[in-house]
Amino acid sequence: MIDILSAIILGAVQGISEFLPISSSGHLVLIQQLLGVQTGLAFDTILHLGTLVAIFSFFWKDILRLIGGFIGSLKDITEGNFKKGIQKNVSKKFAWLLIIGTIPTGILGILFKDAIETVFRGTIFVGVFLLITGIILYYSQRHSSGKITTKEMSFTQSIIIGICQGLAIFPGISRSGATIASGLCIGLEREYAARYSFLLSIPAVMGAGLIQIKDIVSLDMSITALIAGFISSIIFGYYSIKLLIKMIKGWSLDIFAYYCWIVGILTIILTLIFG
Repeated sequence: MIDILSAIILGAVQGISEFLPISSSGHLVLIQQLLGVQTGLAFDTILHLGTLVAIFSFFWKDILRLIGGFIGSLKDITEGNFKKGIQKNVSKKFAWLLIIGTIPTGILGILFKDAIETVFRGTIFVGVFLLITGIILYYSQRHSSGKITTKEMSFTQSIIIGICQGLAIFPGISRSGATIASGLCIGLEREYAARYSFLLSIPAVMGAGLIQIKDIVSLDMSITALIAGFISSIIFGYYSIKLLIKMIKGWSLDIFAYYCWIVGILTIILTLIFG
């Protein structure tokens, strides 16, 4: 059974690594190995729900506008003015860009759920996928001169980003890294790519929570530890969002690429040595 301190540490790791492009799932696997605890995907989902609360806290104004835009678009659909409506209203279009982008993520999550829970939770896979994350970030930094925002963004582009988010189900592939990097590569403006990435995670995390609801209810864990991990992920997640929003404007993503390479190489080496 996981203790309170371990839960807090894992919550902090989740909060920090969910939004910084260094893979929360990969780091959770590694830190669990270091702490000598095994929590499983259900507890990981609890921590993800904590970062979801962080997103709602940080972007609540945007979320309210998106909800209003979505409701307004439903009226456009009944009146046969959907295409015209989303062209005129940024909130309506942004809402549907997120919805369309969520579809491939959900499909990939359902298809690979069982494999992730068994085969791909090994540290050797985490190391390899962290190396891939580093390559993705390094490449995107050199293809990030786009100016596309909601008005210019297409639904095809949202599907591409959604597919990349779906691939982040593999521990070591950073969700935020994959979505931000793919956004930059297809021409999104840097801050907009980060904002779209964070908001796109909302339906994905909520969906994961619904899938894991049975396992969450049956978790063999202290309620105090569970709450501690949840609150820790909220606090660290909120400030991680704030940090990355500032960094994405003027900093290079190379620093995260180097970090992923270093951790990935060390993980592979230590796994081969100690098993």
